[in-house]
Amino acid sequence: MKKRTMILAMIALMFTTGTGKVQAAEETSGLTIKPLTEKSVDANPYMVKNDANIHHDCYNTDTTDEVLPLAIYPEIHVSYEKVNANASPAIFFDSYGHAVVPFLGGLAIRDINADETTTIGYFSPKQQDGGGYMIQSSYSFVDESNRLVCPTSNNHVLMLKTMDEEENVLPEFEKVLDIDIKAVAEAALGKTLDQNLLSVVFDYDGNLWFATGGFRIYPDRQQQGTLGYISRTAINAILNGEETDLSEAVFVYELTPGEGAENGIAASKDGAVILTNQNCYLMQADNGVKKVWETPYESVGAKDSAEGDVTTGGGLAWGSGCSPSLTKDLVMFTDNQNPVNLLALDMKTGEVVASLPVIDELPEGTQVSVENSAIVYDDGAGTVSTIVCNWFGAGSAKLAEADSDSSVQSYENIYDVNWLRQGNKMIMPGVERVDTVKTEDGYEMKSIWCRSDLADTSILKLSTATGYVYGYVQDLETGMWQYIILDFETGETVFTMDVANKPGYNNMAIGMYAGNSGNALYCPTGYLELLRLQDRFVYLPEMPYREVDLDQAMRNVLSQETFEADGGEGTVASWLNTVTVENVHPNTTVALRMKGLSGSEDAMKLYAYNTEGTLAEVPADLWHIQTESGETPETLSEDVLYEVHVTVEDGGAFDLSDAEKEIKVSAVLGN
Repeated sequence: MKKRTMILAMIALMFTTGTGKVQAAEETSGLTIKPLTEKSVDANPYMVKNDANIHHDCYNTDTTDEVLPLAIYPEIHVSYEKVNANASPAIFFDSYGHAVVPFLGGLAIRDINADETTTIGYFSPKQQDGGGYMIQSSYSFVDESNRLVCPTSNNHVLMLKTMDEEENVLPEFEKVLDIDIKAVAEAALGKTLDQNLLSVVFDYDGNLWFATGGFRIYPDRQQQGTLGYISRTAINAILNGEETDLSEAVFVYELTPGEGAENGIAASKDGAVILTNQNCYLMQADNGVKKVWETPYESVGAKDSAEGDVTTGGGLAWGSGCSPSLTKDLVMFTDNQNPVNLLALDMKTGEVVASLPVIDELPEGTQVSVENSAIVYDDGAGTVSTIVCNWFGAGSAKLAEADSDSSVQSYENIYDVNWLRQGNKMIMPGVERVDTVKTEDGYEMKSIWCRSDLADTSILKLSTATGYVYGYVQDLETGMWQYIILDFETGETVFTMDVANKPGYNNMAIGMYAGNSGNALYCPTGYLELLRLQDRFVYLPEMPYREVDLDQAMRNVLSQETFEADGGEGTVASWLNTVTVENVHPNTTVALRMKGLSGSEDAMKLYAYNTEGTLAEVPADLWHIQTESGETPETLSEDVLYEVHVTVEDGGAFDLSDAEKEIKVSAVLGN
C-alpha cells in the first residue's frame, strides 16, 4: 500500500552540532556509521530473540543491535489509527517481525506500516473474555514460541497463542493459560494482598516471576505486597492440558508492608532482579523463592511540583522510578534522592560497587526524577555505558491520592494532563551518559557527557549497528516536535527532523521502536498518528519517477561468521541490503545507497543470495560502485555516500521472489 510521505528529505533534513541552533543541511549524504560491538546480553531461551518487550530484552537494556536510520535522504511516513483511542504504543515484535501492540484493552498483531493501521489478529478482554479488565501491555512480552505473556489489571497472567501450526496469524488469539496470581499468592501467604499484579518475566529456566505494586507505593500506607514465581513444570503441564495443583506450583515471598515494585522485572542467568520502592533483590527459584541478596537504597519519596512552579505534575514513583537494567555482572538503577544517584550493584553479591550523582548540573531548585529505564550498553570489554533522562513534571499529581490504583497503566491515570496538552515545556530537562569502568581495584563511574538543554520522555534507544542514540523531543523555542539523533560518543545532536508544532504530537512518554527491518524508527503520537522515520537508501536509476516501497527495503548486520558460512569470501564490508520491487521489467537495475565503505574499489566484490539460500558472487558486468554524481571512485571513504548499482533479472539466479514481474534481491559487499 502506498505510504504518505509527511516530510521529504530534500526540504526538511536538518543538522546541527552540539547544542547550537539547527541549520539546513547542504546535502543529504547521511551520518557516518560508528558501529559498536554488539550488546553483551545472554539470550533468554524462553523469550523470542527479537525485541521481545518494550525494553528490547530481559536485561531491559533499551539497546538494539538492529540498524536504524542514518539520515540518508530521510522521510517520515505515518500510519493512521482509526480504532484505538491512541496511536499504537508499547510496540514489541515476535520472531517473524510482526508488531505486537495494545488494542482495545488487549493485544494485537497489526500492520503498522499501512496508511491506516490494520489488525491481523488480536485478543480483546472486552470482546472475547467478558471484559472487566485490561492487559498491562508495558510489561507483556513474547515467549520463545511466539506466544504473548501478559499481566492483567485484574491480577491474572495470561498466555496467548497467536499463530496456527502453519505459522499463520490467528484472527483471534487463543488463551492457553490463565492464572489468578493474586488468588494463589494470597492462599500461599494466608494474607490479603493490598497491591495488584504489576509485572512478569521468565527467568532462564522458564519460571514465570511476578511482582505486585504500582507507581507511588507509599511505605507509610502499609500496603501488603509480594513477589514470587510460577514453576516451569506447572506452566508446561497447563499448556499440555493437564490438571495442575497451583498450591504446589506457585511460590511467594512476603514483602514488608508498604514495600512494592514500581516497574518491570529483569532477568539474567543469575536469577530475577526485582526493584521495589525500598530495596533491590536477586531471587532464584529453588523449590521456593531463594533470596540471594537484598540491597536497600535511599529515596526522598514522591516528588511533586510546588505552588507557582512552571510544571504542574511530578515524578511517577515514590522510590527509584525505573526498571532495573542489567549486564552480566552488574545491576544498574537510579535512586530517588536529591541529587539522584546512579547505582551499580554487583550481580553476585548485591554490593554497591559504584555510584555517581546524575543530571545535577541544572539550575538550582530544578527537580530531577528518573522514571524511564536507562539505556545500558555493555561493550563486553569492561565498560558499561548508561544514559539517563530527567522525567520530572510528566507524572500525574493524582498519583498522590490514597485511592489511586497506580498499577493501572493508562495515559489518563499516570500522566499530568497539562503535560499531555502543552508538551515538554511542562517537564524538566536533563540527559546524561555515565560510564562504569572495571579497573584492577573494582569499578569507577564517570560522566561522559550531559545535556541540560534536552527534555526527553521518549525512552531513548541506542543502536549498536549505527553508533547513535535516537529520540523524539520538542524544540522549546519553536514548539516543534522532532526526531533527534545524538552521537553516542559525544552527546552532540547530529540530526533533527521536524514533525509538527501541534501540542498533540507529544509522544506520550512512549519509547522509540526499531523492529528488524533496519529502516524504521517508530514513534507514537497523541494525534492518532504512528510515525516512522526511514531512509530512502534504495531507488531505481532507470525509472526515477518510481519510488521503491521503503517497507520492502531492509538493512541488517551480517556477521563475518554467517557471511563465510553462506559462501562469502574475504571480509564482509557492508550491511546486507534486501529489497523487493514490484511491477518490474525483465531486467531491472536497483541502486543501493551505502555508507561506511573503505579501501580499494577494485578489491570489492558483490555477493547476493541465490534461490538455494547461499551467497554467490555477482558477475562484474551486472554491478558497479559509483558516487552520487556518477563517478567511479578508486579509493572508498567511510564518510562518503556511495551507490551500488546491481541489475537483477526477473526469475533469474538472484531473484528471490517467486512472483512474476517482482524481484527480490539480497546483496552484501565483501572485501
